[in-house]
Amino acid sequence: MAADAVRKKLHPEGVVTYIVDRNINYTNFCTEYCSFCAFYRPMGHPEGYVLPKEVIFHKIQETLDLGGTGILMQGGLHAELKIDWYADLLSSIKTRFPRLHLHCFSAPEILHIAEVSGLTIRDTIARLRDAGLDSIPGGGAEILDDAVRYRISRLKCSTAEWLEVHRTAHRLGLRTTATMMFGCGETLEQRVNHLEVIRRLQEETGGFTAFIPWTFQRENTSLGRFIKEEATAVEYLKTLAVSRLYLETIPNIQSSWVTQGLKTCQLGLRFGANDVGSVMIEENVVSAAGAHHRSTEEELRRIIRDAGFVPRQRDTLYRTLFLN
Repeated sequence: MAADAVRKKLHPEGVVTYIVDRNINYTNFCTEYCSFCAFYRPMGHPEGYVLPKEVIFHKIQETLDLGGTGILMQGGLHAELKIDWYADLLSSIKTRFPRLHLHCFSAPEILHIAEVSGLTIRDTIARLRDAGLDSIPGGGAEILDDAVRYRISRLKCSTAEWLEVHRTAHRLGLRTTATMMFGCGETLEQRVNHLEVIRRLQEETGGFTAFIPWTFQRENTSLGRFIKEEATAVEYLKTLAVSRLYLETIPNIQSSWVTQGLKTCQLGLRFGANDVGSVMIEENVVSAAGAHHRSTEEELRRIIRDAGFVPRQRDTLYRTLFLN
């Protein structure tokens, strides 16, 4: 009830939003070997790929034909792709699709691009922005507590590095999202540590548009052998409510149907959430770890209406597009 009151204070018009977009994973090659990931392939693996531009263009055109407004593009940390490759990809997409919103490259990717290219974080983000990058997703956060990170993804960036990417992006005029993947063996204190560093950065910069928590999916992952039970729906809803209360300066909280299913996602709209995320025309990462829920735009609109809210399509920056 307290979280719902905060949601109502921030969004008194009773609107719940969703977006039509697509996740494009341009490569699954990765050097980090995170124990919770079932998507990556080591360099040289026969199942590894780097998508050609024409395939990416085709996926974007399909998205636009379905009423999409943007793409979320992320991939593994490829050992050989440098800043010129990424800048060329972004600029070529913008040349063909100038109105498309490019929400791309998690903090670990940006740190990796900077490292292999011999650039600073600031110069890397500035070059990507100038090539067409519009905003940055919150991927790679998992739990922002270094004890947890060392246990589940010891090769990936530290808490401070993740925060610095987002701080730098905010200072360069880019908005970003913040995420949390919980249920991977962390303590409640470590979850609160995550919320606290997100809150502090938002108080400093105001650059986060949304907070998006979801639960660890254990299927096909090495970490899943040690985590015998995934977080329950009750635990998810509690965490959603606590997130809304703790992060009052972040305007939007997203309820996840991808990991939780439509019914729990709908319940989340009374636990502080005001957004149900993406129709998700394509998704490859959490589905590789066992999340197989699917939805359509009409289904998302239905669960929003049935929960007592008005559904509205939005863009990546949470600006509503239509009045019905």
